[in-house]
Amino acid sequence: MKKLLFAVLCVSTIVLAQSPVPKDAKLEKISTGHVFVEGPVWKDGVGLLFSDMGSNCINKWNPENGTSVFMKPSFVSNGLTYDNDGNLIMMQTGKRRVARLEKDGVKQTSLADKFEEKKFNSPNDIAVKSSGSIFFTDPDFNTPSGETAELSVKGIYRLDKNGSLKLLDDTFDKPNGICFSPDEKKLYVCESPKAIVYVWDVFNDSTITNKKLFYAIPEKGYADGMKTDPDGNLYCTGPGGVWVISPDGKLLDKIATPETPTNCNWGDSDRKTLYITAQTSVYRIRLMK
Repeated sequence: MKKLLFAVLCVSTIVLAQSPVPKDAKLEKISTGHVFVEGPVWKDGVGLLFSDMGSNCINKWNPENGTSVFMKPSFVSNGLTYDNDGNLIMMQTGKRRVARLEKDGVKQTSLADKFEEKKFNSPNDIAVKSSGSIFFTDPDFNTPSGETAELSVKGIYRLDKNGSLKLLDDTFDKPNGICFSPDEKKLYVCESPKAIVYVWDVFNDSTITNKKLFYAIPEKGYADGMKTDPDGNLYCTGPGGVWVISPDGKLLDKIATPETPTNCNWGDSDRKTLYITAQTSVYRIRLMK
C-alpha cells in the first residue's frame, strides 16, 4: 500500500451561500484496502496516523512513503489525537481505556480505564484542550465481544492533567464525535444514531452547561467524528459525506464521499487540508488557500 492512490471525485452538488469549500476543490483517495478506518490525526514530520479497527492496527501515511503499519496491535484503537507535549493519545476500545504512547514509541500508559471503579464501555473519540485537559466520549457500541458493560451511563468525560476524572454529561445513549470551537468556549458532541449534534458552553475548563441542539442532519444515517475550522465552521462526518455547518447552526455545504465517512481532521503543515477516514479508505481535500 505504499503507492499513492489518486481518485478525483466531485464535491457535492449541495452548495449554499458562503460555503468554505472552494468550487474547484477535489477529493483524492490516498489509501485504501483497509477494513474499517477511524481517528485520523496529523503530525508534522510524521504525516497522518489513522486507526484500522478491523485490522487492530494504527497506520501511517505520508506523501513520500505512502501507507505503512505504525502500531500493531493497537488494542482496537478508535479516536487518536496528540496531547500538548506531542504524545499520541489513543482511545483503545479493546482495553476500554484512554492511553498514551510514550516518547520511546513503545511504552503505553493507561490514563483512564474506569469511572467509579467500573470499566468504561468503549472510549470512542477525544479532544484535548489547550489547558491539557482531555475530553472524551464513552458509548457502548464497541464494547469488546464477550465482555459486559459495567456502567449504566454512556458519558462525556473530562480528564485533567493530574488524572482527575469528571463525568460531564450522562444524558446520551450513543455519544460519539467530540470537538471544541476555535476559542474553546463551545463543546460539540454528536448523538450518533440520531445524527444530531449538540453544543454546550464550556465553563472554567471543567464544566459544560447550557446544552442545546446545534444541528440535526436531515438524512438517515449516523453522525460520527467532527472538527471545526478557524472560522468556527463544523465539519461533521455523516450520511453521504462531510456536513459543513456554520457556527450558528446553518448548513453551508456537504462534501460527498464515495464511502460513508467516520472521522476527519486537519493536516499538512498549514492545516488547510481535510483528511477523511471512510470505511475502507482515506481521502483528503484541500479546503483553504
